[in-house]
Amino acid sequence: MRSVSELGDLRGKRVLVRSDLNVPLDGTTITDDGRIRASVPTIKALADAGARVVVCAHLGRPKGAPEERYSLRPVATRLGQLLGRDVTFATDTVGESARAEVASAQDGDVVVLENLRFNAGETAKSDEERAEFAASLAELADAYVSDGFGVVHRKQASVYDVARLLPAAVGGLVEREVEVLRRLTVDPERPYAVVLGGAKVSDKLGVIDNLLQTADRLLVGGGMVFTFLKAQGYEVGTSLLEADQVEQVKGYLEQAKERGVEIVLPVDIVAATRFSADAEYEVVPAGAIPADRMGVDIGPESGVLFAEKLRDARTVFWNGPMGAFEMEPYAAGTAALAQALVDVTSKGGLTVVGGGDSAAAVRQLGFEDDQFGHISTGGGASLEYLEGKELPGLAVLDEETGH
Repeated sequence: MRSVSELGDLRGKRVLVRSDLNVPLDGTTITDDGRIRASVPTIKALADAGARVVVCAHLGRPKGAPEERYSLRPVATRLGQLLGRDVTFATDTVGESARAEVASAQDGDVVVLENLRFNAGETAKSDEERAEFAASLAELADAYVSDGFGVVHRKQASVYDVARLLPAAVGGLVEREVEVLRRLTVDPERPYAVVLGGAKVSDKLGVIDNLLQTADRLLVGGGMVFTFLKAQGYEVGTSLLEADQVEQVKGYLEQAKERGVEIVLPVDIVAATRFSADAEYEVVPAGAIPADRMGVDIGPESGVLFAEKLRDARTVFWNGPMGAFEMEPYAAGTAALAQALVDVTSKGGLTVVGGGDSAAAVRQLGFEDDQFGHISTGGGASLEYLEGKELPGLAVLDEETGH
């Protein structure tokens, strides 16, 4: 993949940067600006080099038409604050406003286009429809920089098609993400432990398959653990359960045994009467969840056990919270896990927090980004990379396009 430096002198050139600015919002208030902060270094470097930077990104899941609640305007405002310079906001993506703002931009200026997904062509299944929208984006620029790791696993117009139309390079954020993920897949320093949480086993089937061939230990928490407990014959009450995955999980347990991979499951569970912060709850053994209760977090003994299993690790990858961390009574398991990773980092180990809810959780629980080796900006992209899948947004940058 070509780096930005290989694009040559960018002074006066219009550079389209595909960033990942898909941040959580409460109305128009950004509740976690981690992805914006991660995007700043590449945008700043291009602006400082005299480029006319045109930033494109998506927010949420609008259905191919404008929706005010998904406008990137508050994101553009925050980006300007973090850059310490004025950022112009175009009220459309490839229309009159975008063309006018880009045309009037001076060297070092930054323009943010409105949400890419307000245009059906961005995510269209039709190659022709995507290519048409990509051509409109390409008209706004002289070069393209891919810096949104959270979307490189998507074959979308701004990620894939536009990279085939312009001289293209990879930005610093994506370079760093790929470098770290390579360290997890190519001869990782051992012991190598993986912690998986989140809601569903089915979301992580491929990555579990792959990790059973590379990891030394696999620690399982979150909603997906109840399918593992059920596979061992335990009662899981009204907990989240993917009954159709029980046989698959039994196969994983057997495979792990054959390969010498240690699978670590919780020994106790926080069980509540309902999925609510003010529900009645108690800590119960993991194998004895009452029939009328649901698991909402790993218990305190499990937090200690998981920390113990990570103590000697030299490499740790974590994806998915241990419980419903957004509700204060059920955040302790995720906090204990995060602290265990901080301890590994302090001893020189590589710790990678795999994006999405895990990244939001550590920040919400008061941890700083620099307490971990790396916080990924792309949960789904990280998992697909570890699964060994080809990521379209990276593959296209390896193509010989003639530029």
